[in-house]
Amino acid sequence: MEDRISLKLRVCSSFIELKRIHARIMVSSLSQSSFLATQIVNTCNVCARIDYAAKVFDQVRDPNIFLFNAMTKAYAQNNHFREAIGLYKHMLGDRFTYPFVLKSCAGLPQLQLGEQIHTQVVKSGLDSEDVVQNSLLEMYTKVDELITAHKVFDEMTERDSVSWNTIITAHARLGQMREARALFDSMPNRTVVSWTALISGYSFVGCFSDAVEMFHQMQVEGFEPDDISIVSVLPACVQLGALELGKWIHAYADKHGLLKKTFICNALIELHSKCGSIDQALQIFDEMPQRDVISWSTMIGGLAMNSRAREAVKLFQFMENQSRTKPNGVTFLGLLAACAHAGLVDEGLHYFNSMKNIHGIEPGLKHYGCIVDLLGRMGYIDQAVEVIEGMPIPADAAIWGSLLSSCRSRGNVETAVRAMDELVKLEPDEMGNLLLLSGIYAKEKRWADVATMRRFMRSRRLTKTPACSLVEVDNGVHEFTAGDDSNPRSTEMAEMLRLLRSEEHEEEIGSKK
Repeated sequence: MEDRISLKLRVCSSFIELKRIHARIMVSSLSQSSFLATQIVNTCNVCARIDYAAKVFDQVRDPNIFLFNAMTKAYAQNNHFREAIGLYKHMLGDRFTYPFVLKSCAGLPQLQLGEQIHTQVVKSGLDSEDVVQNSLLEMYTKVDELITAHKVFDEMTERDSVSWNTIITAHARLGQMREARALFDSMPNRTVVSWTALISGYSFVGCFSDAVEMFHQMQVEGFEPDDISIVSVLPACVQLGALELGKWIHAYADKHGLLKKTFICNALIELHSKCGSIDQALQIFDEMPQRDVISWSTMIGGLAMNSRAREAVKLFQFMENQSRTKPNGVTFLGLLAACAHAGLVDEGLHYFNSMKNIHGIEPGLKHYGCIVDLLGRMGYIDQAVEVIEGMPIPADAAIWGSLLSSCRSRGNVETAVRAMDELVKLEPDEMGNLLLLSGIYAKEKRWADVATMRRFMRSRRLTKTPACSLVEVDNGVHEFTAGDDSNPRSTEMAEMLRLLRSEEHEEEIGSKK
């Protein structure tokens, strides 16, 4: 009987069917079988029904080590970390127990308990087991204890790709790219995970060109990108404006069936939106099999930044009335930005007030910044000041800078001076603010004040940040900074510019004739 029921459990494909089999077990007086209970718990783990698994486990009066391990694994893999650790305290663990208990220590996180379990691992003689060593390494990296993690790594009898990837990913996640790259270069057998860790790390620290270069190099060495490596490099494409590479990634994702994944589509919507290809972003959005709040927020924000504000408002209204997705703070940020760009004062104030009153979302600094920008753009300077004065949190430099910019177009010198006073406290060395106020004085022909600002800038030895541009050529992104001739082909480029100017001048003369 037990063997027949066990066979049915092994081929069980749904939770409803599992409950029927469990009922038969109860009727057959086999509820105390650790063997059958273990299979039920494993199936519940796959179905994410940990509540049911816990009831089955609790009914067994004398569970064996296999049932204990199955329940510990189910708890850990479903993020019930405290329950997993609580269960461990009532059992004698083996090499199959420790990985899931250590995973729970990392998930809480509880470094001290993890160190105690490490001591028990050593006492039990299991510290040489590969799976236990990798679990210890992962636990220490997850709680950012990299000194101990390196000690575990150095003492490992054999380091597999999991070991290398764990330590590389830890350094990359913390932005320690020099250490991550050194480990990567020393790694005997790289995997897609290794490459992805570096790509993600370079994007995280703002080294976007390095991230794109690693993505290219990964393919040159024969590694096909997966969904994680794609979503890791797309932010770098966005920042560099590398639309051609983004289009290639889009085609690759489509070919390999990755557009079924919501997070891939979200990243591609952001790429196309920020690179000005808004119609392509809309097409991806419309064809998505499933949308989450990130999808809606990214699309609304994309429409706003591409001067299609009224479409952004309509999309939000559709989201609010027709979809089951609730907006969040990011959604409202895109919506309010759209209202600011289009000068929709009444709509902007309505949606701003609805955040807290209807949706229970507390506005943040950026939401207040959008309202100040909206009111300032439309000439409601006094109302913008009232919003700033009524904020529950101090205004940041972005908000005062927005007000200063509005004062320039409206000629409101007194408010501009007040905004400048606040900006000097927040950004004392930001020359752009000083130049903006100087421009306001000049517009009002207050030349003595202009001269005072110029003397102040000279006394602080402030200089303008040199302009730079990015050019995408053959899937590579090149950066050029004004006044920088360090590029080895700068002479050749200067000559080409001279020829272009010469041809433009000749065409101008020809057109006049």
